[in-house]
Amino acid sequence: MGLLNSKHSKIRQAQILMLGLDSAGKSTLLYKLKFNDSFLTLPTIGFNVEMIETGQNAAVTVWDVGGQQKMRTFWCNYFENTDGLMYVVDSTDKQRLEDSKKEFERILKNELVKNVPVVLLANKQDVPGALNAEEITRNFNMKKHCSDRNWYVQPCCAITGEGLAEAFQRITTFANNYKISREEAFTIFKQDEKL
Repeated sequence: MGLLNSKHSKIRQAQILMLGLDSAGKSTLLYKLKFNDSFLTLPTIGFNVEMIETGQNAAVTVWDVGGQQKMRTFWCNYFENTDGLMYVVDSTDKQRLEDSKKEFERILKNELVKNVPVVLLANKQDVPGALNAEEITRNFNMKKHCSDRNWYVQPCCAITGEGLAEAFQRITTFANNYKISREEAFTIFKQDEKL
């Protein structure tokens, strides 16, 4: 997914994939996380990628991939080596909620993201009438579709930053634990192969 320069070669890395329909607020969330500032963003054509340092010798690389209909067919190209998925939902767009749910389910069925932890971001909580985290959890049937992985639904607002620190902490922890367990399984597999 990305190359590290020598400055970051000793930093423990995790790869986070941020997906969701167009206009859900993915890029606004990414830049609020990275710079703690609000930016005017345009619809993402392709992807944005940012490295965010999370503390002592740890960082995550966040891949924000465009959510337009034509871009969704390319999402699977970003699944390999993903340690965590942040799925962004516009909690105010009730007309497209079913479309968002279908895309989310399609992602989870892909073998490359089997068991990958998920944080679903219920964005735009500052807008009156936004569905809350409990309603999004129920609408997306999270208990059924994410029973094979760690998951969490975080209410948030990309513009104010409310809920973002919690969401980022949760996905970072999930992703690092997932990555460690995957590396341990690979090591055991390699040792068994030598026998």
